[in-house]
Amino acid sequence: MFVDVAKIRIKAGDGGAGAVSFHREKYVAAGGPDGGDGGKGGDVIFQVDTNISTLVDFKYKRRYFAPNGEPGRGSNCSGKNAQDLIIYVPKGTVIKHAESGRVMADLSGPEPVVVARGGKGGWGNQHFATPTRQIPRFAKPGLPGEEFEITLELKLLADVGLVGFPNVGKSTLISVVSEAKPKIANYHFTTLTPVLGVVKIAEGKSFVMADIPGLIEGASDGVGLGHEFLRHVDRCRLIVHVVDVSGIEGRDPKEDFEAINRELYNFSEELSERPQIVAANKCDMASPEQIEAFRQFVEEKGLEFFPISAATRQGVDALIGAVAAKLDTLPPIKEYEVEHVPFTEVLDRQRFEITVEDGVYVVDADWLKPVLGMVDVEDYESLQYFQRVLRNSGVIDKLEEMGIQEGDTVSILGFDFDYVR
Repeated sequence: MFVDVAKIRIKAGDGGAGAVSFHREKYVAAGGPDGGDGGKGGDVIFQVDTNISTLVDFKYKRRYFAPNGEPGRGSNCSGKNAQDLIIYVPKGTVIKHAESGRVMADLSGPEPVVVARGGKGGWGNQHFATPTRQIPRFAKPGLPGEEFEITLELKLLADVGLVGFPNVGKSTLISVVSEAKPKIANYHFTTLTPVLGVVKIAEGKSFVMADIPGLIEGASDGVGLGHEFLRHVDRCRLIVHVVDVSGIEGRDPKEDFEAINRELYNFSEELSERPQIVAANKCDMASPEQIEAFRQFVEEKGLEFFPISAATRQGVDALIGAVAAKLDTLPPIKEYEVEHVPFTEVLDRQRFEITVEDGVYVVDADWLKPVLGMVDVEDYESLQYFQRVLRNSGVIDKLEEMGIQEGDTVSILGFDFDYVR
């Protein structure tokens, strides 16, 4: 099964929590705090695997979560950093943020790409000891790992894309100029998946050609099969437009030519402006008048014209030579510019909601759960630290704005406090 689009959710590991611990050893008085730091959460990394040619695996597994970092321990022992999660994808996979559509990574080369970063581990209480606060009974929780819903799109890395209506001879052409062996038959939509072939020009010189499944009019709007594969032409440096010049199936080659170019334009205006060479196929079944009329039509548009017969190899060598010469003048295969996508949970970390219920100010903020979990509510210095967190996040300012008075009750995640200025 050929699958070239998939939507999955990825999450990097959370950082481990710092430890609250105090050194205890015989004959050592007042050993002091020795809580270690939490370990870093695992990253989610994408890596190209040239043995994979489809995204079918992501059709059945849609959630990929990296492990969390280990919490810190006593004796100043830091928690272990979590292992990274490596996800293998085909070469040419583009990773987009599902909600915004921004490109997060373009897997066109062998280098691994970190898409979601693991959270940093929290500090143990050893970091909070000062000359005036010698027994800190609190530590910091680890930061959350980044989490995204992403779309994977496979865009073939080919120098040349063959486009044209079904049954015009694209599969035959790629089979005679490369080692690719697509299925060939005399009916529409023979090619159901894109086919790549390496065309060798000389020793050490070659280019990659892609046979894009046949387009039909309306493909860019979702008609037929071709619309599913228009994305694979997107990277091609050069388009070879194959047209059945013989009209043996009752179609007008000029109308076919215009229809396909309209679909390319509707799909992407940039793609429609890509350099194009026209290959008039099935010349062995066309009259000289048909070939000449189509030649004039194409050349009037400023495009190169090559009459060929893929079945008999007539004119094929001249076409391939022209393609190779044209590629020498064109820039390399397109790579997508990566855009930074902010991690919304980190940005929303300071978000909270305060409501008043029966005179009690109820603070709702999920991000406070791990903070409160590391605080000893029976310890004055620990509560001072928690109060600083509330002040820095704007919670206290909001309470004062709402008119809270000294002695009023504040409820945070089930813990009730008397407000003190």
